[in-house]
Amino acid sequence: MGFISCSNLFSVLFILCCYLLHFSIAIDTITSSQFIKDPETLISKDGNFTFGFFSPINSTKRYVGIWWMSQSTIVWVANRNQPLNDSNGIVTISEDGNLVVLNGTKQVIWSSNLSNKTSNTATAQFSDYCNLVLMESTTGNILWQSFQKPSDTFLPGMKLTSNKRTGEKVRLTSWKNPSDPSVGSFSVIFLDRINLPELFVFNETQPYWRSGPWDGVVFTGLPMMTTPYVDGVHIGDDAEGNIDIYYTVPRDITLVIYNLNSQGQLVAKWWDYEKKDVQIAWSSKLSDCDIYGICGAFSSCSSLSSPICSCLRGFIPRNKQEWNRHIWTGGCVRRELLKCERMNNKTTKVDTKVDGFLKMQMVKVPDFAQGSAVTPDICRSQCLENCSCIAYSHNIGIGCMSWTGNLFDIQQFQNGALDLYVRVAYTELDKERNTTIIIIATLIIGTLIIVMCAYVMCRRSSNNTAAKLLHSLKSKRKKNIKALQLFNKVGTLEDHTSDSIIRTLSQVKLQELLLFDFEKLAIATNNFHSSNKLGQGGFGPVYKGKLQDNQDIAVKRLSKSSGQGLEEFKNEVVVICKLQHRNLIRLLGCCVEGEEKMLIYEYMPNKSLDAFVFDPSKNKLLDWRTRYSIIEGIARGMLYLHRDSKLRIIHRDLKTSNILLDEELNPKISDFGMARIFGGREDKANTIRVVGTYGYMSPEYAMQGLFSEKSDVFSFGVLILEIISGRRNSSFYDNEHALTLLGFVWIQWREGNILSLVDPEMYDLSHHKYISRCIHIGLLCVQEVAVDRPTMAAVISMLNSEAELLPPPSQPAFILRQNMLSSMSLEKSHRPYSINTVSITDISGR
Repeated sequence: MGFISCSNLFSVLFILCCYLLHFSIAIDTITSSQFIKDPETLISKDGNFTFGFFSPINSTKRYVGIWWMSQSTIVWVANRNQPLNDSNGIVTISEDGNLVVLNGTKQVIWSSNLSNKTSNTATAQFSDYCNLVLMESTTGNILWQSFQKPSDTFLPGMKLTSNKRTGEKVRLTSWKNPSDPSVGSFSVIFLDRINLPELFVFNETQPYWRSGPWDGVVFTGLPMMTTPYVDGVHIGDDAEGNIDIYYTVPRDITLVIYNLNSQGQLVAKWWDYEKKDVQIAWSSKLSDCDIYGICGAFSSCSSLSSPICSCLRGFIPRNKQEWNRHIWTGGCVRRELLKCERMNNKTTKVDTKVDGFLKMQMVKVPDFAQGSAVTPDICRSQCLENCSCIAYSHNIGIGCMSWTGNLFDIQQFQNGALDLYVRVAYTELDKERNTTIIIIATLIIGTLIIVMCAYVMCRRSSNNTAAKLLHSLKSKRKKNIKALQLFNKVGTLEDHTSDSIIRTLSQVKLQELLLFDFEKLAIATNNFHSSNKLGQGGFGPVYKGKLQDNQDIAVKRLSKSSGQGLEEFKNEVVVICKLQHRNLIRLLGCCVEGEEKMLIYEYMPNKSLDAFVFDPSKNKLLDWRTRYSIIEGIARGMLYLHRDSKLRIIHRDLKTSNILLDEELNPKISDFGMARIFGGREDKANTIRVVGTYGYMSPEYAMQGLFSEKSDVFSFGVLILEIISGRRNSSFYDNEHALTLLGFVWIQWREGNILSLVDPEMYDLSHHKYISRCIHIGLLCVQEVAVDRPTMAAVISMLNSEAELLPPPSQPAFILRQNMLSSMSLEKSHRPYSINTVSITDISGR
């Protein structure tokens, strides 16, 4: 009995070993008799590429394809439009010599589809860099290769071809989405327009992105295209009318592949052997400016400007109303006619003044250029003599480029690229422009000197400085009667309050700040009726109003019971009236009358961000794209405050209720009553008067009164995590662990459980990578040590560049709620002189 049992055990082990051996044999060739079936594979000689069966993420369907290093990087798919529904697929050589994929019933679902039928003596195997080659086994002639029918990835040795005679093209085509490799809407095509080769990404039939012309070394519209990416790039043509592009990679250089993803981005990838994962080295779309023709004709796009689109010098928006609403597709038109146009216009007096060229430096030149091999001087003269020529550019590798139609798809860079010379009327030339500027500047300086002299004389002859100052303002601004009446009414306040406000308001130019009459504000708000109340903040209630000209306004009225008062009122007037940015709320004016102090803002119809993010009935309106746009807009507004404005400002109270949304859900930062202005060399300060809102305050500020730009960065990081999760940090509770939202995010991040962090109302699998990146950025912003947090400039760079590698975040501040509260109590006991003015904002938005 024991012998029989041992025999049976030996038989089972023998069968199991044979079974395992069957799947572990390294097959390198497919023939009619040696086929592979799911899940067997074919491996390249270098071991980097694998051919076999796979299922995309979140899909049970089976496909035959090639992947690089891991199945997360599929580079070629055979049956991309005909998936297998089970795991019974087979890849073999058919009787007519085609490479075929068969399903479980032996039906052909994909074939290499050779036009010339051959015998089944053909074999399929890998060549270098994963080219699957079907060849005649007796002669070695290549019958078919996967490089002729690429999917979504450009590989070394693969050629993208365009035939000038037949119009046929070998192109890359994107997946429909990360779970479906069927042909998507985007494609990469190599075009040679009048001997100016360029790479294009098309969305269906419309251009979506282009590289700029090839100059023999780089694509001129890609200033970041440096040596690691261009070594071995070849562009050429043949006798059959084909022009193609391909690249090679030396054996000692890290392999880089180019993938067209389902969002239309062409990205360069390389394998990180330490992290055992694919990294992104470059992306074709780093900002909206990379979208083809986003700004329309005769305009340029700069990702560093706000707004990103601007008309070329000498041009104005075709439709100013649409342009102001950031609808730029209409483009721009000339401000002054060219000489040829003036001559053709019989109603215009003919003159002899010639047109000229304005130089634009470091730009991606427009599409539809015409090329010729001439010198720069001849290039300029030819364009000037041709009435149809409206711009030219010259490059040593390309020669002369000229344009006769609308100038489309111009992008401004900070370095590299080409210079473009745009033809304009003589009145727009720099010489004339500089003369005009000099004249205007002279008049302004002269006027200022006269005004200052008059002011000094009035001041000297006055016994009452404040009264004479008001009288001077009244005599010089007769048109602003309302403002002058208001200044007179200020006298009814107590002396110190009146003087203080007068001194503050006299620093603000009346043309920048309108002074409103209390009576008219009362009429506009129906005597501050509760039905017009928009919300309640630390300053006081906010009301909606409508002026006599039907302009909607928001009126913030200082409450007598408010902890804030004169200091915050003056602070907000001085700070915000000097700021102009699309992501900052605009202060229309103020009112000081009796004991009333009010601030008047532009009206935001969608109230505040917290009214959407934390409201289950409204957060459905915020999809991922909208939330990302809000995050980016807040970041740009904060960068303006920290770096780009004339005044360097720390907000100190950044939170969801202080982010207002316009009719298009564009964010605008508001409430500058707590803001502090820094001098040019200051980067941090200390205060014993801590202001702000718990949940958004950085640890060094809440505990020690230290604030800097990094304090605002911490608040911004909390905002990111709240916007993505739909949960409020200041009221987040977990009964088991008593975590804050920051602690909850940190634990889920370390465990790789991103899905549990995301508001289910906006989660979309196709955006998983971008959502994860934003959570990563948020954690970097809320790190406990201020120096570890990025600046707002770095945050914007990380948001806009997928290629930028993010450092790992350290543990955020305030992980446990009880730790936070105990720390605060300890700090209070050690610093009894500290005054904490902390606002707790109602859930209702403004």
